[in-house]
Amino acid sequence: MTPLKVGIVGAGNISSIYCENLSKFPSIELVGISDIDSARAQAQADKYGIRAFDVDSMIEGSDVELILNITIPAAHGPVALRALQHGKHVYNEKPLAVTMDQARELNQVAAQKGLRVGCAPDTFLGGGHQKVRQLIEDGAIGVPVAVHGYMTSRGVETWHPNPEFFYKPGAGPMLDMGPYYLTAFVNMFGAISRLAAVTRTTFAERTITSEPFKGQIIKVETPTTFISSFQFESGVLGQLTTSFDTYAFAGQPNIVVYGTEGSMIVPDPNSFCGWNPETERIRIKKGDTETEIQVTDEPFKNNSRGLGILDMAHAIHEGLAHRASGELAFHVLDAMLSSITSSDESRFVQLETQPAQPTLIGSEEFSAERGLLG
Repeated sequence: MTPLKVGIVGAGNISSIYCENLSKFPSIELVGISDIDSARAQAQADKYGIRAFDVDSMIEGSDVELILNITIPAAHGPVALRALQHGKHVYNEKPLAVTMDQARELNQVAAQKGLRVGCAPDTFLGGGHQKVRQLIEDGAIGVPVAVHGYMTSRGVETWHPNPEFFYKPGAGPMLDMGPYYLTAFVNMFGAISRLAAVTRTTFAERTITSEPFKGQIIKVETPTTFISSFQFESGVLGQLTTSFDTYAFAGQPNIVVYGTEGSMIVPDPNSFCGWNPETERIRIKKGDTETEIQVTDEPFKNNSRGLGILDMAHAIHEGLAHRASGELAFHVLDAMLSSITSSDESRFVQLETQPAQPTLIGSEEFSAERGLLG
């Protein structure tokens, strides 16, 4: 197949791993990168041997076919919409947008123009999470009953070079980290039907202790602890705790799935197979017996961000549905924003969106011919 020409808008922290990985995929041609800070774009271009563009030329020109949009969350919707209006497929960093209206418009415009919308995270396509999905479908723990997810941390201002936006509307622990967990949930169990949640904002201000903005004060404008409960269409029940106010124990599981015949500890959904795939194990407990399963043969166990774009490239070429889709990301956004609504209004919220469950990646898709060897 002819490689899909991809251009990046946004040269911030996360751009490096995308540049590194997309440059390796034979089905993708990474054309260039742009940023409102032209020096930052040029630095990344020089590092990875690609072209530096200004943002308008990247979005409006004919050099690329797909825009990877890794701007700040508030810009995800507007930048993606511009790209679609100029005839380009888009793949957003999470979240898809910061409002339901923006996300709905993106999918509608794409459908009208025959274009694709994709969105991170694509970690659920990694070897670890595909193995978990297969185990669940094979009945390894019986019929799934419930799932718990835990993302607890003390925030990002101690390490991130530009942490302010994490505490503004469109971010916070739910919209920043929730996509990894909720996408993993939907991959395992299908769409969420309704939810109820409670939230709090523990600290009104945060002091940055990382460089280059050390000592600056951030005014917190979004909830920083969420406890959300979900009911899936499949009947599975779920709960997710996300917090920037707390401390996690070492070894605390990120996701635990409970079934009628056993329980399973799932790899961190912010990874493709845990942060150390060589030592990561999927753990299954049945009665007094605990089994550890190492992911050995599955590809994409390491940091493979960009895998969702690779899947899109082949889906576009072959006329198939891509998995890290705009519909899936819209559903995840629906769940995250509905958690805020539920807490504010003290009620259950029925979700507006009901996407299809992503299909498992078949072994026949991992071939040198398709460029899908990880």
